[in-house]
Amino acid sequence: MKLQFLLTFFVFHLAAAASMKPQSAPVIKTQDGIGLRYNQTGPKNGQQLLFVPGWRQAAVEWRKQVEYFSQVGFRVTTFDMRGHGDSDKPDFGYRVSRFAADLNDVLTQLDLRDVTIIGHSMGSSLSWAWWDQYPDSHRRVAKFVFVDQSAVIVKNPHWTDAQAAEVSAIFGPGPIYDIAADLANQLEPLVRSMFTPSVSEADFEWVLDQNKKMSDANAAALFVDHSFRDWRDVLPRITVPALVLSGELSVFPHAGIAWIATQIPGAKSYTFTAAEKGSHFVFWENPERFNEVVYDFVKR
Repeated sequence: MKLQFLLTFFVFHLAAAASMKPQSAPVIKTQDGIGLRYNQTGPKNGQQLLFVPGWRQAAVEWRKQVEYFSQVGFRVTTFDMRGHGDSDKPDFGYRVSRFAADLNDVLTQLDLRDVTIIGHSMGSSLSWAWWDQYPDSHRRVAKFVFVDQSAVIVKNPHWTDAQAAEVSAIFGPGPIYDIAADLANQLEPLVRSMFTPSVSEADFEWVLDQNKKMSDANAAALFVDHSFRDWRDVLPRITVPALVLSGELSVFPHAGIAWIATQIPGAKSYTFTAAEKGSHFVFWENPERFNEVVYDFVKR
């Protein structure tokens, strides 16, 4: 009897311990067989939001937005792009066009409707590529929020400085390849430039760790492809309400980001000031203000 009790006790606690282990995020399979980890929180009948990270960033970096928006009644979806975070890491497909196809798989397989897509940095470029490539899926999207991404990163050598500044084209062609060829040494200063000096070292190291979940080789291929894209002809064809967000302390000069709103019919823009910690990662450094601005736009 005592032995039976001990066995029952052991089995019960083993099951309890197993139930307390964190569960792996669910997976969707892309058309070319790559597993993308995703998470959904908030009430199932809530207004839909889809957060798309930037180059080399993981979905978990949206956690301050996920917590807030799910608590105030939104249905919030995040996902790790291929090669990023906890998703599969194949050695192919590191092109914005392929990532746009992956985004379409997320939208269709999860059957997201009337969704607002919030894209940070390269996440904005994915959204522009998706809008360009998948017109049959446009009906799924209610609004866009584009966070601190220029429409052209690499300036044409034949442009004047004024022409480059208008669109916040901040790199010449050569430096893009230099960074890509030396990512092992370039990553830390590059990521640090995206924050204000007031970011805590613990926060910075945590974000850097998320970046390191992607290999340098895959990140370099994607960085080059992403950098040489030009989205200016897509912007005037966006037909849903859009909000363009920039920051006074961002690596991208804010005037060139705000310019995007002048190209999208009816779009609004907002620039986070230096006092609002308006860095490239303002959603991390000042989540209260960022969430407030996004909430007001989405609920408008």
